[in-house]
Amino acid sequence: MKRFHIHVAVEDLAASVRFYSALFASEPTVVKSDYAKWMLDDPRVNFAISQRGATPGLDHLGVQVESEAELDEMHDRLKGAALPVDEQIGTACCYANSNKYWTVDPQGIAWESYHTLNEIPVFGESRKAQSSTQAPEATACCAPSSGKPIGIPVKSSSSSSCC
Repeated sequence: MKRFHIHVAVEDLAASVRFYSALFASEPTVVKSDYAKWMLDDPRVNFAISQRGATPGLDHLGVQVESEAELDEMHDRLKGAALPVDEQIGTACCYANSNKYWTVDPQGIAWESYHTLNEIPVFGESRKAQSSTQAPEATACCAPSSGKPIGIPVKSSSSSSCC
C-alpha cells in the first residue's frame, strides 16, 4: 500500500516537532538533530521535517511504496507524465537507504517515488561532488539531480488567502 509523503524545511526543529506532534496527536517515529518523521496511519502519510538550511516551506512531495513492484508502477506513472525522471538506486538520504525516482512537476515542485530498503545512521550525501563550492545545505540529497525544484515558502499570518 502506498503512503503519501510530505517533506517540509523548517527554521526551528524543536518548535516544529512540538507543533506537528500536537497536530498529529503523535510523537515522531524518527528524531535526529536536524530531522524528524511521523509515519501516520490516519491520514496515511509519511510527514518529515528537516532543519538543514533550506528555505522554510514545502521541500518536496512524494509517494512511498512498500515493494519494488509498486516502485516500478510509480516509475511508469512518472514516465507517462512526459517529464524528465531521475533514477536514484541505492541512494542514502534522510537516514535511509532507498531506491527512488524523482521528477519536477510543471509548477516546479519536486516529487519522489521511493522504496525504503533500510535505515542508516546519517542524513545522506550531497547530490553534488564533495568539491562543490555550494554550501552543503544547498546540495541536499533529497532532490532530483536534474531540473530545478522551487521551494514554497511559508506565508505570513497576515495573508488572507483561502483554499
